[in-house]
Amino acid sequence: MLTTRALGRALLARQHLLERTDRPPAELIRHLGGLQAQAAPQPPYLGLLSRLDGFTPDRLSTLIEQRAVVRIALQRGTIHLVTAEDCLTLRPLLQPVLDQALRTTYGKRLAGLDLAALAAEARSLVEERPRTFQQLGPLLAASRPDRDPAALAQAARCLLPLVQVPPRGLWGRGGPAAHTTAEAWLGRPLDPAPALDDLVLRYLAAFGPAGPADLKKWSGLSGLGPVLARLAPRLRTFRDEQGRLLHDLPQAPRPAEDVPAPVRLLAPFDNLLLSHADRGRVLPERYRGRVMTQNGIVLGTLLVDGLVAGTWRLTAEQDVVVQPFGPLAPGRPGGRRGRGAAGAGLRGRRRVRPGGGAGVAPRRGAPARCRTTRWRRRGGNVIMTDATATRGRGCDGTWN
Repeated sequence: MLTTRALGRALLARQHLLERTDRPPAELIRHLGGLQAQAAPQPPYLGLLSRLDGFTPDRLSTLIEQRAVVRIALQRGTIHLVTAEDCLTLRPLLQPVLDQALRTTYGKRLAGLDLAALAAEARSLVEERPRTFQQLGPLLAASRPDRDPAALAQAARCLLPLVQVPPRGLWGRGGPAAHTTAEAWLGRPLDPAPALDDLVLRYLAAFGPAGPADLKKWSGLSGLGPVLARLAPRLRTFRDEQGRLLHDLPQAPRPAEDVPAPVRLLAPFDNLLLSHADRGRVLPERYRGRVMTQNGIVLGTLLVDGLVAGTWRLTAEQDVVVQPFGPLAPGRPGGRRGRGAAGAGLRGRRRVRPGGGAGVAPRRGAPARCRTTRWRRRGGNVIMTDATATRGRGCDGTWN
C-alpha cells in the first residue's frame, strides 16, 4: 500500500520538483507530456524554472522560434506547449477530447452544418497566413451568414490541429493568438498511427502511480481502463489508502515518504495540480477552492514539504507576494528560518533565485543576477524583496 504522502513524493520526483535537473528544456517538456500554456506567456517558463537548473527564458523562446516546440490544444482541450514531435503524435490521439468539447459547447449552434467543408475552408484560410479566431470567424461566416462567427472559429480549433505561431508565447514580446495548421508550420504530417499504449506509459513516467480515473483527468480521454489492463504484464500494481488500484512503471522512482521536499513556487495552471482525480497527493482538499477559482483560473502556488501551502502573485511593484494558508512552522523545510528554503521571484529586471526555491524568470534580454532574498511580512502576506549582494552561484533566504 502506498500512502498519500508516498504518492506525493513519487510525483514530485518524476516532476523534478524534489531536485532540479540539467536536462535540455525540450527533453524535459517531452518527459512531462507538455506544459500547460493556457495563459501566455508565463506559465511554461515558470514551470521550467521550477524544474531546471540554469534555465533562462531565452532558451524556451528560441525553441518556439525554431519550431522545436509549439502551442496547441491538447490535454483536456486546453493549450499546451509540447515538442514538435509530440504535437504530431498527441494531437490525433486526443482528437476525441476536442470532438466532445465541440459537441458539448457548440453542438446546437453548429447543428446541420457540413463540418468537413468548414474544416477544409478553415485549413485553406489559416495556411494562407496565420489568423486569429477573431479574423477567422467572420471569414467562415461570409458563406454561412446564419451562423455565429465565434462558434465557427471554435469548430475550426477542434477540427484542425491549429498551432499558435510566434510572437505568441515569446518571453517579453508576445502577440495575438494567430493560428495555422501543425502540418503547415512543421512541414510534416500528423502521425497516422499513434499508439495509446505509449501515451499511457508516458503518463505513468511523469505522473504515476495512477489509475484510469487519473489518466482521464490528465488527458480528457475516457475508456483507458482496457489499455491499462493490456499493459498490466509490463507494470507494477499498488493500492492507495482508499484501496484503489494503481499502476506504475517498474523502474520509476518511488522515494520514501520522509524524503525532504524543498520549497517550490509552482506556475499558474501547473499540471502537477491538474493530472489526478484525487489531487490530495499534493493539494489538500481544504485548499482546493483557494487555488482553483470558479472561473477556471489556477493560481500560482507555494509548495512546502511537498504540499500546497499557499499562493503567490506578482505585484505592480515587481514584488513576489506569497500568501500562506497557515503558519509555516520553524524547523520544517521552508520553515521560518531555513537556509535555502525560501522561494524566489522577480524584482525589477533581476531574477531572485535562492537555493532550493523556484523562481520567476527575468524579462527577455534582462540581466539575471542571483541574490540573497529577504522576506518581510505585510498583514497576512509575505513579501519577497532582494537584500544583500550576490553570493557566488547559490543564494540563500531568510524569513523576516
